[in-house]
Amino acid sequence: MVQAPNDQEQLVPTVLEVKDNLGRLPATVSADGAYFSSAVITAAALREIELYVPPNEPEPSLVPVTEAPESTSVRAQMWQKLKSRPGRKIYNRRKTIVEPVFAQIKHVRSFRQFMLRGLAQVEGEWLLICLTHNLLKLFRAVKPLPAT
Repeated sequence: MVQAPNDQEQLVPTVLEVKDNLGRLPATVSADGAYFSSAVITAAALREIELYVPPNEPEPSLVPVTEAPESTSVRAQMWQKLKSRPGRKIYNRRKTIVEPVFAQIKHVRSFRQFMLRGLAQVEGEWLLICLTHNLLKLFRAVKPLPAT
C-alpha cells in the first residue's frame, strides 16, 4: 500500500515486487487503465514483459495495419494490441480473476472507504478486509457433513 495520488507510477514497483517474491518476472501482466502511462509502458524494467494495460483515454480510431508500428504512438499500439484476438483473450481474464474480488468487497460487503487514518492503520484495516474475504470464501466452499 502506498500514499500516491494515482496508480500510474505503481506498475513498475509492483511487477518488481513480483520478481522479489517469485524469483522471476512474469511473462505477461495485465492491469486496469489507471496504471497506464507511456513512460511506464516503455520502461526498461518492463521491456521483457508482455503488457496489457488500456490507455486511460477513449480509444482513437484504429491505425491502419499497413502503418509501421514504430510510427504510431504508444497509446495507439496498446489499443491495437488489446483489440487483437490474443489481447482480448488475455485482458478479459481479469474479469474472472481479479475483478470479482473487488466487486465482492465493494458491492456485496459495501466496503467503500477506510474507517481509520494513517498508512499503518489503513494497511491493518485492509489486511482485515482481505482476511475476512478469504474466510468467507472458505466458509461458503465447505460442504456440511452428512448427518449420521
